[in-house]
Amino acid sequence: KSKEAEIKRINKELANIRSKFKGDKALDGYSKKKYVCKLLFIFLLGHDIDFGHMEAVNLLSSNRYTEKQIGYLFISVLVNSNSELIRLINNAIKNDLASRNPTFMGLALHCIANVGSREMAEAFAGEIPKILVAGDTMDSAKQSAALCLLRLYRTSPHLVPTGDWASRVVHLLNDQHLGVVTAATSLITTLAQKNPEEFKTSVSLAVSRLSRIVTSASTDLQDYTYYFVPAPWLSVKLLRLLQCYPPPGEEIRPAVRGRLTECLETILNKAQEPPKSKKVQHSNAKNAVLFEAISLIIHHDSEPNLLVRACNQLGQFLQHRETNLRYLALESMCALASSEFSHEAVKTHIETVIAALKTERDVSVRQRAVDLLYAMCDRSNAQQIVAEMLSYLETADYSIREEIVLKVAILAEKYAVDYTWYVDTILNLIRIAGDYVSEEVWYRVIQIVINRDDVQGYAAKTVFESLQAPACHENLVKVGGYILGEFGNLIAGDPRSSPLVQFNLLHSKFHLCSVPTRALLLSTYIKFVNLFPEVKPTIQDVLRSDSQLRNADAELQQRAVEYLRLSTVASTDILATVLEEMPPFPERESSILAKLKKKKGPGTVMGLEEGKRERGPDINGGPEPAPASATSTPSPSADLLGLGAVPPAPAGPPPSSGGLLVDVFSDSPSAVAPLAPGSEDNFARQGPCLPPTPDPGPVSIPCSEQNLGPPVQCKVTLPWFVCKNNGVLFENQLLQIGLKSEFRQNLGRMFIFYGNKTSTQFLNFTPTLICSDDLQTHLSLQTKPVDPTVDGGAQVQQVVNIECVSDFTEAPVLNIQFRYGGTFQNVSVKLPITLNKFFQPTEMASQDFFQRWKQLSSPQQEVQNIFKAKHPMDTEITKAKIIGFGSALLEEVDPNPANFVGAGIIHTRTTQIGCLLRLEPNLQAQMYRLTLRTSKETVSQRLCALLSEQF
Repeated sequence: KSKEAEIKRINKELANIRSKFKGDKALDGYSKKKYVCKLLFIFLLGHDIDFGHMEAVNLLSSNRYTEKQIGYLFISVLVNSNSELIRLINNAIKNDLASRNPTFMGLALHCIANVGSREMAEAFAGEIPKILVAGDTMDSAKQSAALCLLRLYRTSPHLVPTGDWASRVVHLLNDQHLGVVTAATSLITTLAQKNPEEFKTSVSLAVSRLSRIVTSASTDLQDYTYYFVPAPWLSVKLLRLLQCYPPPGEEIRPAVRGRLTECLETILNKAQEPPKSKKVQHSNAKNAVLFEAISLIIHHDSEPNLLVRACNQLGQFLQHRETNLRYLALESMCALASSEFSHEAVKTHIETVIAALKTERDVSVRQRAVDLLYAMCDRSNAQQIVAEMLSYLETADYSIREEIVLKVAILAEKYAVDYTWYVDTILNLIRIAGDYVSEEVWYRVIQIVINRDDVQGYAAKTVFESLQAPACHENLVKVGGYILGEFGNLIAGDPRSSPLVQFNLLHSKFHLCSVPTRALLLSTYIKFVNLFPEVKPTIQDVLRSDSQLRNADAELQQRAVEYLRLSTVASTDILATVLEEMPPFPERESSILAKLKKKKGPGTVMGLEEGKRERGPDINGGPEPAPASATSTPSPSADLLGLGAVPPAPAGPPPSSGGLLVDVFSDSPSAVAPLAPGSEDNFARQGPCLPPTPDPGPVSIPCSEQNLGPPVQCKVTLPWFVCKNNGVLFENQLLQIGLKSEFRQNLGRMFIFYGNKTSTQFLNFTPTLICSDDLQTHLSLQTKPVDPTVDGGAQVQQVVNIECVSDFTEAPVLNIQFRYGGTFQNVSVKLPITLNKFFQPTEMASQDFFQRWKQLSSPQQEVQNIFKAKHPMDTEITKAKIIGFGSALLEEVDPNPANFVGAGIIHTRTTQIGCLLRLEPNLQAQMYRLTLRTSKETVSQRLCALLSEQF
């Protein structure tokens, strides 16, 4: 029938049901159920229902199962949390929960879980745990209660407090009914992820239950045996629960650890047994338990025998006819490759993985093969793996080409013994997949060439030869233009690569390139003027041409004009100074590696592999330039002459007319280095060398308005406050801003004092806290407005309440606007709210510290930094800074008494993150090595960055 006929029929039925509900004759329970069921069906067909809700609620009070069932079903589907009937519904649910009838209790619990609203959580979060742990509750009701509580905890965790029932729910793992155990395991796993300490007793019970399942025969658990595999779903859940905790300690619970090892060995042994059924359901259940057991072995990373056995078992799956098994095997082996115990075992399967890369039909399996090759790579096989990846790249799917390019670039740099091989590899990479070579890759090769004198001549010769090809990718032109502009003189002695030949070769590509590349080539030409005076007239003719001086693109036109003028009026000495060779880049994390991590996302197998192992010397390559646009107009602060380094100002007290805030703080700074007028504006973005973009850029004179800075000011930077809570944040001739703050767990309170140092009122005084969109999700700030008028010589106070929701890296900005003497004033400073403020110190014995240290050994959990000491290496000052940072200073823990060891917990609203730190000073070299291990990668990185700045 037609849509119109359906609507007509439904409208007729709705009218009939409405008349029945409104009729004088009372409907019996069966009729109510029938009509409510019809309304539910009509709603599921896609039509709006605006009546019948009260009748459905009335069905809840029926004593018949079928009527009550339809009532709950209708409510679960049609009633929202804002309904006026929610109170009546809650009363009916409470009656059913109190009835102790397991059928009615099950219906009520299912309804609560299906709706799962905040109102439901508020009404029943206290009742359901009582049902769950009560001794007289039927097994079916316990199952429903556990799953219902799990649903409410996932939707409204803050409304489900873990109380006395938490310890009792753990003992459900010993329940005789496996359905109750399965539901309870799901609940405990979720709760343990948030509060591991409260549920750590579940480890021994989970191991005990798992042991009984694994060692039982399929006939022992008939009701829960699935195709000859005893309780596979429960086994998987128990194994996942155990992954919430480190391996049981041998000295504390040796029996538990031994029993768990036996369980895992038994699971691996069963995988070798011939299948008891040829049906796919049997192999799926059996392999589900096996892969979860391997995940637990990888998570513990403490049993070499199990890790190698797991690797061998996965190796058998690499050639299995089932595609899903091959995929899972490759994925799990990526994680195994990051373990020092199993890395060599993984490497034995390299030929199989390479064959999979070439022959697999499924692109997702091929991608996992690329991941595994990347993870198993070390110095012994780097050249083979890079060659295979380059070979595959020519025919690789477009969706994974960029990722393969990044991995080849990282491996070539990381394991390059001969840097000529590295240069050849990257140029070959650009030739094969130039469109997928990101800026980070060619920035990196330029950076390494600049930082290594031994490869500069070879690089210049190689790019010159590569540019002679009839068709070159634009990225190759960029690399060639930059390297020849810096080091073309190293090959100019050969007549085949004379200066004029180099220039003509580059200029032949000029008109085929985009604007950014043309801009870079113009910068190369002016470099040639300095390197090769004999080609100066030729280059000036090019710069003088109408196509350059009247170019439609303002950037190219400006460069042509400025470069032409520079080459005309500047003396040889000035040219040599302005266009001198690029200095080495400063040390920085490889941006290629950062890009790959961002592309793969946190928590992936790539994150596991990075930084965990290095089977040879440190990573090759030099420092990393920050990417920037080659087309950007150089700013006045670009510091092309290398004059940007500001000499340190002598330390002294900040200029102050009144010392308004000194009496407020007990540990305010005694001396703060002031900046010269306008110096902060002039040099905020300057560095010791050229901008990191491979682009010499034109010379520009700083604008005069940059020197029109504010009055002399003292602005304390964020690192000063990392280990202190009180002090003067900002001071100039008008205003002084002081801070006094206190923090406890994930909460904090900051008092901000604004002092008017003049005798004139501040009008329209408006301080505003500014957080980025990303920061707002991690940090909650609450404050009240202050009086808009601040009298001369007066001080006003503002209180900021702080809550750390989750870990963060940015800092909020405090913006103050006011009028002084008719002039609008605007001040912005960063508030020193950093992640370490939510540190709570934790005392640990030496044995506990190093046991926990070993457990936090996966690569994403450790960050290490080696750096020069910026301040005198005084032991007492170092201890004070570590304590001020928030961690407990653990005495007599490290075998080396000169080292400093600390421990603490970062508290956020959502989780608690344990942190261990170790600071190793080298007085002779005046250097430190700082190692941080936490359970979260971003926290390790942020804390390491903050603490490194203190020494």
